Amino acid sequence: MIVVENLTKRFGEKTVLNGISFRVNDGEIYGLLGPNGSGKSTTMKILVGILKPTSGSVSIAGIDPLRDPVKVKEVVGFVPETPVLYESLTPEEFFNFVGSVRGIAKEKLEERVNYLVKAFGIEEYLDQFIGTLSFGTQQKISLISALLHDPRVLILDEAMNGLDPKSARILRELLLEFKEEGKSIVFSTHVLPLAEMICDRIGLIYKGELIVEGTMEELKEKVHEENLEDIFLKLTESKGEVENILQALKEAL
Repeated sequence: MIVVENLTKRFGEKTVLNGISFRVNDGEIYGLLGPNGSGKSTTMKILVGILKPTSGSVSIAGIDPLRDPVKVKEVVGFVPETPVLYESLTPEEFFNFVGSVRGIAKEKLEERVNYLVKAFGIEEYLDQFIGTLSFGTQQKISLISALLHDPRVLILDEAMNGLDPKSARILRELLLEFKEEGKSIVFSTHVLPLAEMICDRIGLIYKGELIVEGTMEELKEKVHEENLEDIFLKLTESKGEVENILQALKEAL
């Protein structure tokens, strides 16, 4: 379980997060959505112990990331918005490095690598330098490395970025499988139909505040819109702006 209470983060005079609270149960996919700059990535970095909050508390599977940032990384698989990899290594070398850091037994590591490499179709790139590979392939490497230790909690920040349709489908099915295994998953994406499809509950961050939260049915009832895209645009004050832009484009064309 993930528990976030009154989380605030300031950088100097700028408040990026302003007292947000939410919970993610075991066996639940929680969609943390919002416009660019809303505070999603900052929240996720605090969850995994990369950033320290200004105030508030976080518990990941009973662990406080602020007090024990190393311990929390043992139970969390984190995929950042932009892959952070060693470009001078090959994927095979990188996976072995991650396995050694995490203390994964050799036999188990080989089994997990083989399974995930085949799932994401990167067998042909295992002996090539990571720095020479496409963004999409690097994203797959980032995903695989986050899953090697079979984490209890997954924090995925725009993990679908750069994935081809086949790999995106595979990741979607893996997330549903992980949910059935009882894992807690926080998932951010700008692909709103995908979030609508797989998330059990959704929290929408806007200007550093969690402005609405609930299942899709609850959000539809609260906001009086029929799909997540319209809910998102309405609550982020973008719907009218988008309609005006589209009308101007129609007139110009």
